[in-house]
Amino acid sequence: MHGPADPGADVTPDADEARSAFTPPSGIAPLSGSVEDESQTTSEFAVPAGVPEPVDAEPAEPEGSAFSTPRTYRARSAPPAFTPPSGVPLVRLDEAPWQDRMRTMLRMPVTERPAPEAVQRHEDDSGPAVPRVLDLTLRIGELLLAGGEGAEDVEAAMFAVCRAYGLDRCEPNVTFTLLSISHQPSLVDDPVTASRTVRRRGTDYTRLAAVYRLVDDISDPEHAVSLEEAYRRLAEIRRNRHPYPGWVLTAASGVLAGAASVLVGGDLVVFVAAALGAVLGDRLAWLCAGRGLPEFYQFIVAATPPAAIGVALTLAHAEVRASAVITGGLFALLPGRALVAGVQDGLTGFYITAAARLLEVMYFFVGIVTGVLLVLYFGVQLGAELNPDAALLVIERPGWQIAASMTLTLAFAVLLQQERSTVLLVTLNGGVAWVVYGALHYAGGISPVASTAVAAGLVGLFGQLLSRYRFASALPYVTAAIGPLLPGSATYFGLLGIAQNELDAGLVSLTKAAALAIAIAIGVNLGAEVSRLFLRVPGAASAGRRRAAKRTRGF
Repeated sequence: MHGPADPGADVTPDADEARSAFTPPSGIAPLSGSVEDESQTTSEFAVPAGVPEPVDAEPAEPEGSAFSTPRTYRARSAPPAFTPPSGVPLVRLDEAPWQDRMRTMLRMPVTERPAPEAVQRHEDDSGPAVPRVLDLTLRIGELLLAGGEGAEDVEAAMFAVCRAYGLDRCEPNVTFTLLSISHQPSLVDDPVTASRTVRRRGTDYTRLAAVYRLVDDISDPEHAVSLEEAYRRLAEIRRNRHPYPGWVLTAASGVLAGAASVLVGGDLVVFVAAALGAVLGDRLAWLCAGRGLPEFYQFIVAATPPAAIGVALTLAHAEVRASAVITGGLFALLPGRALVAGVQDGLTGFYITAAARLLEVMYFFVGIVTGVLLVLYFGVQLGAELNPDAALLVIERPGWQIAASMTLTLAFAVLLQQERSTVLLVTLNGGVAWVVYGALHYAGGISPVASTAVAAGLVGLFGQLLSRYRFASALPYVTAAIGPLLPGSATYFGLLGIAQNELDAGLVSLTKAAALAIAIAIGVNLGAEVSRLFLRVPGAASAGRRRAAKRTRGF
């Protein structure tokens, strides 16, 4: 049995009596507070005991938004504002056609574009499937670009599809053979980019119009077009057959050449001869295409029969105008569609695509020149007396020429695979173009280049009006209508001068042909721009205003 504890003996403290190593020893009073207060955990940034609080210290600023006005901001000493003094203009894009709305927003900086409101609703709240929307957009752009549509209109259609499905910060990019689109969900997320290559081109304006109707329905809030429905309609557009069979296209090629020969002074015999040559050339070109021959050689082969028939009639001393036969055959081959599209891309700022299109036109033109020049050279060697002065013999037959111009436009529309509902309108547009050209050139004595530019400007104006009325592409209303204005005669007489070793006269005539071609393309584009500037949809005044790109002279 233990006795009472010795006060001097070592006693192990209980667990609850344990003290920190930083506790002052016994017998030393703490500076302030008790031992228990000192043992509590404190911050190392706390003000030590005994240090007085600062007198002028301001209370801590409550946490707020990063976009709130800073505490040090003073209105009288404010820095220069980012917003211009006139303010940011309000863009009203609700009542304008979707083509004008998309062109307007494409020319805006990304930071100034209005936020997209999803036109097409989704079944779930997770939003659209971004890869599928981008893939649908690229497929639609591929059909438009392969059908000959201009680069700006292709980008507008792609942008419309993306915004209709609620994708913001989309940037489409179109070149001659490559389409790409980039979508960035937010400023901190990685962008999603997809691309597609156009491998094959074909002229089918019926398919082009169907794609435009699909884009119009997708952009319309009154039509519910889901992604599955859009894919289904796009597959039907691809599977649809051409509206005209092959034999109708061949016959249209012959009628086009015959009407062009009458337009430059031919008679019934010339009409038949030019039509026969164009039909033979078309069949030979189809045969070469089936064997995989490039288009350059197809144009060489197609240009040979009309020139051969014209030389044969000259050698047979037939009382016909051989120049009209050859000129008619050239009208059926000149690449007016690619020329207009190329110049239009250049005028709207797509220089790479414009250079590629114009290079394609140059190759086609060189192919035509090669085919005709070979035949003319051998004809001259055989003693064919081809008269280059026939270009000065102008035969004015207004009634026959107006009828021939409308027939030429009708045949050209069939060759372009246009819808039957648009053939009559474009035929009338082509007749108006020739009437204006004849009134300015033959009656008014104005130069052919200026007359051609004015007539082509009216074609572009009327074509743009018709396309805006139907919310469709302007190509079906414009391309065939410029057929009577194509420089077939100037091209032929330029080639004839080169074949007869008269290089100066030949180059002058070819230069005139090039000037006429550029006048057609610029006139068509200018007419379309005039319609956008002054003929706006009511209530959408600001939507028709497009910002021009300032890239020269330091602007």
